Amino acid sequence: MKINWKGVMPAVTTKFTEKDNLDLNMFAVNIHAQLEAGVHGIILGGTLGEASTLSHKEKRTLVTETVKIVKGKVPVIINIAEPSTQAAIHVALHAKEDGASGLMMLPPMRYKADERETIQFFKSVANSTDLPIMIYNNPVDYGIEVTLDMFAELLKECPNIQAVKESTRDISNITRIKNHFGDRMAILSGVDTLALESMLMGAEGWVAGLVCAFPKETVAIYALAKAGKIKEALEIYRWFLPLLELDINTKLVQNIKLAEVATGIGTEYVREPRLPLAGKEREKVLRIIKKGIKTRPTLPDYKRYL
Repeated sequence: MKINWKGVMPAVTTKFTEKDNLDLNMFAVNIHAQLEAGVHGIILGGTLGEASTLSHKEKRTLVTETVKIVKGKVPVIINIAEPSTQAAIHVALHAKEDGASGLMMLPPMRYKADERETIQFFKSVANSTDLPIMIYNNPVDYGIEVTLDMFAELLKECPNIQAVKESTRDISNITRIKNHFGDRMAILSGVDTLALESMLMGAEGWVAGLVCAFPKETVAIYALAKAGKIKEALEIYRWFLPLLELDINTKLVQNIKLAEVATGIGTEYVREPRLPLAGKEREKVLRIIKKGIKTRPTLPDYKRYL
């Protein structure tokens, strides 16, 4: 499936059972909720998907199961977050075998590669596959920035690098990318609390986190913003912001899984060393979630704009 890099693409959580196995039943419940809301793609194995704790076999299972669930309605994208080039190429090759439509790629994990090494890493993986690729540019959390000069070299030599998940936290970087590359590279916001702002500055979409618990509200903001219904989008966004801020936190996985429980489309089980929230931390997050659900807005017919 060709990927049109736009719209809302959930970075979905990985569901586990109490015995720490993949919970494919609840995973399917959540994916169906995303599809019903009108999302434009599904991204597996990201930070929210607890990628660092998943085995290679589990990642492949998530891809094959998601492909079965979506039945060609939206593209399925698997994140590559590997410590070595060889391992990253291995994931890319299996992703295509398993039916994935594209890849999201982080720079090398566990080693802070310099500019030359980072470029070579991306080139090697991109040249090993014909799957389309979105670079995940998140120097805040992962310590390596993909600069405009680096993108210029990558885009020149790797036609299947087509998009960026823009997570620098610098909203003006969207304009810089547009000024340098025009439409050659699609931009999707990777920061929940900057998503509406990013789309108003020209981002084509939103790789979202709280969409895992609130899919309809997330897609509604995107649809209304792209239709020029800024007032309506802003009203939902302002309601959403306290919840969106749960994504900008080291405990984002636990926070969002707790929200999924509250909306009935997830469980709280995480894989150790993560543990479910407890004590005052848990109480604080639950207050935010309960208030959000209590004041949940009535949505307009946003699908007419999709």
